[in-house]
Amino acid sequence: MALDLTIPPALSRDDFLTTSANRDALAMLDEPDRWPGGRLLLIGGAGAGKSHLARFWADEHEAPILRAATIFPAGVDAMLGRHGALVIENAHEIAGISEGEDALFHLWNLAGARKALLLITARMAPRDWGICLPDLLSRLESAAQAVLGPPDDALLPAVLVKLFADRQIQVAPDVVDWLSTRMERDLGLARHLVAAIDERSLADRRPVTRRLAAELLDKLSPPDHSTAMPSA
Repeated sequence: MALDLTIPPALSRDDFLTTSANRDALAMLDEPDRWPGGRLLLIGGAGAGKSHLARFWADEHEAPILRAATIFPAGVDAMLGRHGALVIENAHEIAGISEGEDALFHLWNLAGARKALLLITARMAPRDWGICLPDLLSRLESAAQAVLGPPDDALLPAVLVKLFADRQIQVAPDVVDWLSTRMERDLGLARHLVAAIDERSLADRRPVTRRLAAELLDKLSPPDHSTAMPSA
């Protein structure tokens, strides 16, 4: 029986991989005194590093982290509590949910009244969430935005190395190089791909080779991005 020996991902500041794709967003995160009203939206696609940034920022500011889908109007006061900072993750998930939108609206106002820092993460700009509450949308659109760009030539291979290391997988550099030059620059895909490679390697008791990586990349990629099978 294959055992899943995956360890929790390393999410400290020292483990964050800084490149041109995220350097500006990190700089904004590190200057909360310059956030208008003490609020910042951290925006990036799936796997772009929002949760990693939010996690170490929250640790450094002793801020609770709440998933937007779990907030509700009656609990807003307790959510902020006595903390001087709060993180709301995946705020786009509350779009169209009246209780969630009301809760975020009241939380936004309460954070301002208490001069608390409010960091909100989402996959896209507020105008694309589908927000129904006009007052909430106007407030979100007025906030400063730190945007994480798509992975560049330096970030994608570094992320692949980290993802393999998080799973305690030893992988040859040529496998990482081969993947990073053939797969889409999508960190969400990178995460799913490494998980699939790990599962297949354990199940079949196969080492992680370019051939194994190609099999899984071909399976997970859209048809028009299929990859030719390597010889090794």
